[in-house]
Amino acid sequence: MLYISNSVTIPESEIEFSAIRAQGAGGQNVNKVSTAVHLRFDIKASSLPAFYKERLLHFNDQRISKEGVVIIKAQSHRSQEKNREEALARLKELIISATKIQKPRKPTRPTRSSQKKRLESKGKRGRIKALRGRVDD
Repeated sequence: MLYISNSVTIPESEIEFSAIRAQGAGGQNVNKVSTAVHLRFDIKASSLPAFYKERLLHFNDQRISKEGVVIIKAQSHRSQEKNREEALARLKELIISATKIQKPRKPTRPTRSSQKKRLESKGKRGRIKALRGRVDD
């Protein structure tokens, strides 16, 4: 079971793991042992609540395919078990981040004093640069 929140969990049967060989340098261990893990999670076929499914399907992330399948590859650890745990943690993080609702931004205006300071500093800078010009005799 992958616990997302107090009321939302994902059973292990809905998450598909496949062991693959990790990429990159690493010597004999990397060449012989399949330590990297591919995690596949079908959003549409899952038991997640409708709100979670909808938010995930409309979430703009390269790990979610057009068919609604989350694909996560974990290969940073030397053991398959640690890579499996990391992939599950990243899936949980993805689901939580997709369901966060951001507060709408309230547009603010600069204060009169900040506008005045800005214009004064621009004028001062301009005068400094004007003094750098050619000196006429």
